[in-house]
Amino acid sequence: MPSPTRSRPATPDAAPLSIPHEEYAVTATDTTKTPADFWFDPLCPWAWMTSRWILEVEKLRPIQVRWHVMSLAVLNEDKLDTLPENYASALRDAWGPVRVVIAAQQEHGDEVVGPLYEALGTRFHNQALPRDRETIVAALEAVGLPAELADYADRDTYDTELRASHKEGIDKVGQEVGTPVIAVPGADGEQIAFFGPVVTPTPRGDDAAKLWDGTIMVASIPGFYEIKRTRTAGPSFE
Repeated sequence: MPSPTRSRPATPDAAPLSIPHEEYAVTATDTTKTPADFWFDPLCPWAWMTSRWILEVEKLRPIQVRWHVMSLAVLNEDKLDTLPENYASALRDAWGPVRVVIAAQQEHGDEVVGPLYEALGTRFHNQALPRDRETIVAALEAVGLPAELADYADRDTYDTELRASHKEGIDKVGQEVGTPVIAVPGADGEQIAFFGPVVTPTPRGDDAAKLWDGTIMVASIPGFYEIKRTRTAGPSFE
């Protein structure tokens, strides 16, 4: 979600978790794949659109998506007084889902982040379900996680870890962005991060692959920063 302030847009005894989403399984062959780090806030519809694209790319190019949380609430916490009240109110309520995701990661491992994001995002965006405890519990249960993790929506237990994950992404891309953030290898192998790509609807097939190839291409150009145009359509969920 673009920043509204500018035009541009562990419990050690936890039982092992079986994830029913095979596309997220990490295998030995993943060391040969190009890493694509992806920072998201589960409430952001634009991040959700981009995440569907990056998963499409995983089918077409040898990449491994690594999921990380960032937070619109953290990103905008020092700007609430300058924002429209409806947006500020939404940001104050934005802590819950991302706190649940970071709690799941801390207590059950990195491998649960992608499946939980998929379960939450499908319910929040495609199904337009309320962004409340009942929906969060349903998402947790769908991926085999304990419903009690929903309690963390109202707790700051893992806020230090949440802020650290958020900071990692923002430090790579800069402050004047929103969500999503992706980081891919540049010409010398060092990660280059961008806000976006912002897309609607989600590119599929050859279009998805071409957009990935273009992202890698611009990341390889020293001094490239941005291409921008005004959005004329909202998120189109499929």
